[in-house]
Amino acid sequence: MDLNTITEVIRRPSERPGMDWHQGDAWLAGGTWLYSTEQPDLRRLIDLTALRWEPLVPTHQGLEISATCTIRDLYAFSWPEDWTAGILFRKSCEAFLSSFKVWNAATVGGNICMSLPAGPMITLTVALEARYELWAPDGSVRFVDAVDFVTGDHRNVLAPGEILRRVVIPEHALRKRTAHRRFTLTRLGRSTVFLVGTQRPGANDLLLTVTAGTTRPVRIAFDSLPDVRALRQSIDDVPADVWFADPNGTPDHRRHLTRYFAEEICRELTAGDLA
Repeated sequence: MDLNTITEVIRRPSERPGMDWHQGDAWLAGGTWLYSTEQPDLRRLIDLTALRWEPLVPTHQGLEISATCTIRDLYAFSWPEDWTAGILFRKSCEAFLSSFKVWNAATVGGNICMSLPAGPMITLTVALEARYELWAPDGSVRFVDAVDFVTGDHRNVLAPGEILRRVVIPEHALRKRTAHRRFTLTRLGRSTVFLVGTQRPGANDLLLTVTAGTTRPVRIAFDSLPDVRALRQSIDDVPADVWFADPNGTPDHRRHLTRYFAEEICRELTAGDLA
């Protein structure tokens, strides 16, 4: 879609692009959502791709993913063999309601900052206990846990002019065993629910991440694998207004699916089957 209110595009932003932020500006990375609908309040686009941030940087502490890393690059990433949770990179990319053409442009940061319930990069990073590095217009930097970033449907903690710079995934999370479940009404449709369970190597714990069925990510921790009753109770304790409603499912339907798939995840991890 043509954005006919735009009067300027900053093709060569400064290394700290937020310092030049003005009301009516928008960050441009993949632009897959930005160009999909009218943006009457925007006057200027700031092209972040010109900064050439390294997409994926493995370190001794884990993995850094730049906000401008494309879905294509993430899907093609060859993770170390001992990062058993690495399979979630591809499974989360495959959860996109988009074609491979969109993968070439869509970015990890764009999907996170859209903050939609079915955002698979949100699912991935919350499940892997990531932290987000945020840059403010005044030059300050802060880190936010991924689970706390999205606050509701299309809502997050970003202040005006603040930018997501990178996602930092700790190594201990990348070494976890995983199991996941996802439900859609059609084969290539939007996620109705997307659940991920992770477990430390040699342990009996469970970290359950619930997304798509809720307006914000929900993470439930157990020191040991729960029985069915305790698991269902933890899901039923999720506040009623957190469950999401749209044409892909009612809150009751999504709660039911979450109970069902959470039990499957527990059984899989109990049996020792890797996702």
